[in-house]
Amino acid sequence: MTTAPRRPISFIGQFFRVIAATLLPLVLLTFVWLPMTLGGHPGEARSSSTSDMRHMS
Repeated sequence: MTTAPRRPISFIGQFFRVIAATLLPLVLLTFVWLPMTLGGHPGEARSSSTSDMRHMS
């Protein structure tokens, strides 16, 4: 049983795959973390419960 030779991945293709694999988790984390930190999505009206100032130290 013989297999067909694999086509080598070009440098540019591999480069963009690495960039996408690096940035995807970062972008997903930012879009989850940022609204949680702000108490809502940017541009939304803030509720009174999220506007009280709390300091973590």
